[in-house]
Amino acid sequence: MTLGMLGGGQLGRMFAAAARRLDCRVVVLDPDPHSPAGQVADHHLARAYDDAAALDELAAECDAVGYEFENIPIDSVRRLAARVPVRPGSEALAVSQSRTMEKDYAAQHAPDAPPAPHRAVADAEQLEDALAELGAPCLLKTDRLGYDGKGQRRVGGADEARAAFAELGGVACVLEKELELEREVSVLVAGDGAEYAAYPLIENEHRNGILHRSRAPAALPAAQAEAARGSALALARALGYRGVLAVEYFLARDGRVYFNEMAPRPHNSGHHTIDSCAASQFEQQARALRGLPPAPADQRTPAVMLNLLGDLWANGEPDWRPLERDPAVRLHLYGKNAARPGRKMGHFCVLDDDPDAAAARASALYRELAA
Repeated sequence: MTLGMLGGGQLGRMFAAAARRLDCRVVVLDPDPHSPAGQVADHHLARAYDDAAALDELAAECDAVGYEFENIPIDSVRRLAARVPVRPGSEALAVSQSRTMEKDYAAQHAPDAPPAPHRAVADAEQLEDALAELGAPCLLKTDRLGYDGKGQRRVGGADEARAAFAELGGVACVLEKELELEREVSVLVAGDGAEYAAYPLIENEHRNGILHRSRAPAALPAAQAEAARGSALALARALGYRGVLAVEYFLARDGRVYFNEMAPRPHNSGHHTIDSCAASQFEQQARALRGLPPAPADQRTPAVMLNLLGDLWANGEPDWRPLERDPAVRLHLYGKNAARPGRKMGHFCVLDDDPDAAAARASALYRELAA
């Protein structure tokens, strides 16, 4: 089979490697002629995501198509879907592109882990009313196009809220009550529309809004773990989901589990599955595109993953030898041609039967890289 991918970043690159192991050809559509996934694909269409001729060529060449990020133009997905299976489909994409829609969807279909109290705001007057109703402090987030901490501001009062709304461009937003958090976790679900498999929960640590470290499996009370896992599975079933769905949750200090957001694709926090699980999230994505049921989502070894951002390249490429010499470490570099602060250039995983030992070793290696 030939599988297509809209998007040529690191997620597409890791998908291509998994698809090749299943004896599939891979075609990537991405406007960047040097895209990470395009470097390893059988065919790279270096054209815009809304290029009608390129979309038609992709559909003609592929048996099924997926996407690796949720800001793909939905009209492009619908054009493809008229000619070739697209998994997941446009409904999941539409829901995930709007913070308001995805919060409403979670509240309706997975009420055991609801979103934090929130209100949609379209103008400054609605914003003031919402702040008065929810009470400060709150987080003001753009309804669309926010990721890795972008498109959001913390507001502690009406003046801050008005200023933040102007800074965000006066676009449609969501005002969300700030929670007292204990930790953040994510759940990965793989499915074919009928059968679903959920990976063990992942505990995540962010820095400046960008994922820094993931630890799997997360050490949580059983009730919290089941609430998050059950919520993610409920969302996948409600969507009739085909592919890999990532859902992020907040665990509040009062013990409650709150929905944060979802991504209709493999997720940064799930990169450890390549090295620690019976089947990686990217193999699951390829299986879904081939119309196969999900493989078991068992985790064989505890793992800690750390992101490698372009900041580490400030004085040239880091010295990878300490990682390469450690038999418990797996280093993954993404083939990006320019390092910039905040840009995800790679990651590494530390595997160990003792999760605390893995975390300590990962932190020590990262400090050595950053020194």
